[in-house]
Amino acid sequence: MPQAHDLSLEGSVMAVAADRGHHFSKPTQDRIILVEGHGVEGDAHAGPFVRHRYLARRQPHLPNLRQVHLIPSELFVSLHENGFEIGAGDLGENITTAGLDLERMPLGTRIELGPAAVVELTGLRTPCVLIDRFQRGLKQQVLSSAEMGPPFKSGVLGVVRADGTVAAGDAARVRLPSSPLRALPAL
Repeated sequence: MPQAHDLSLEGSVMAVAADRGHHFSKPTQDRIILVEGHGVEGDAHAGPFVRHRYLARRQPHLPNLRQVHLIPSELFVSLHENGFEIGAGDLGENITTAGLDLERMPLGTRIELGPAAVVELTGLRTPCVLIDRFQRGLKQQVLSSAEMGPPFKSGVLGVVRADGTVAAGDAARVRLPSSPLRALPAL
């Protein structure tokens, strides 16, 4: 688990995206509205109970720990260096950030987005088979080979703790949980 002093606590929102349908990619928007306990207004993954298609078929009354998907824009640079063309919303994320090492944040981290919205991190997004259908070989690129650090590099998931509008250019401020710090689980 990284030490709190090793993490950048200030970043920014690069893009926002939402989609009413269950599609792999989400179109970018001018802004999105986060609704406490619900997720991104008008997004297919919003709601109090799990909306991920695979999980919802098996256990439809599980709490939705996947209301919001955040991904660091720095991942796109790394993927581009390996021959992949990935842009905001392409991997199904709602919020693309810059300057935050999201996958290394501890469980329970709260990220203040824009003037009022708050998302609490609940886990690492696990890459599924659909990522290779989007671009062949991409899943292998987002699996970490490092001994230390997160096992995946495909963003994080969270729940909305405070309502608010989020747009590109907004600040993203990290509030770490009190000790003990625990690594994000795979979701």
